[in-house]
Amino acid sequence: MNYETLKSKFEKDGYVVINNFFDENDVEKLKNAGLKLTQNVPNEAKTVFKTSQNNQEISSYFMESCDKIGYFYEKDALDENGDLLVDQSIALNKVGHALHRLEPTFEAYTYNDKVSNICRALGLIRPTVVQSMYIYKNPGIGGEVVAHQDSTFLHTEPDSLVGFWIALDDSTIENGCLWVIPGTHKNDVHQKLVCDPKNKSRNQTIFQGTFPDYEQSAFVPVPVKKSGLVIIHGRIIHKSDHNKSQLSRHAYTFHVYDEASSQYSDKNWLQTKIGFKSLYL
Repeated sequence: MNYETLKSKFEKDGYVVINNFFDENDVEKLKNAGLKLTQNVPNEAKTVFKTSQNNQEISSYFMESCDKIGYFYEKDALDENGDLLVDQSIALNKVGHALHRLEPTFEAYTYNDKVSNICRALGLIRPTVVQSMYIYKNPGIGGEVVAHQDSTFLHTEPDSLVGFWIALDDSTIENGCLWVIPGTHKNDVHQKLVCDPKNKSRNQTIFQGTFPDYEQSAFVPVPVKKSGLVIIHGRIIHKSDHNKSQLSRHAYTFHVYDEASSQYSDKNWLQTKIGFKSLYL
């Protein structure tokens, strides 16, 4: 796919799949780095990752992950006392949100010429990385992610958010691949998750706006072979289902916005102290 075609398809559909974005050796390095993270989980990290569109209190551990490497468990991995119900190697939902700055392997593959070239093709003038995550979606335990827009959580004005989602396993319908509603990036951001201005500690968030009910028949699956990249517009409606298979669906994902043409909201939950870093140095 040439760059002109890529931009045209992205503007039309709100997402693009690029097969064989990284080679097999690159994928192995990324996946090994993700597996290594499961072996070094801090004792205090017993936070369950939740996908919800209800107002909620954010733990200090979650908030501090803006500039750190935070570990977040699947809801079915821990009992009511916080004890593991499954082996530690498959218990995590994700690790984030500063992998791209603090872990050398993920930093190398985020600030990468291939990624920079995609940003140039999309017309981003100063693409700047705001957060990153390693997502596990392990066999049997990997939970669903409800329909949402990424720009709800990482709002910029005007909206220039772009997600990079790199498959480190074959991503299939059976193991919880992405599903999207093509063209929905042309709509507004339905909701914005903002820090409650009445809460001085900034650990209480509220949703502004209403997320509509979309017909399930409108979603189309986006299966991707290992090493493939899915580029996701910040406003496109997407989700993923529970992993009911016996195969893992690991992925590395990060988000960029165009610092030259848009402003990152100071009301977003994710606020950095170490600073955002551009892909163009």
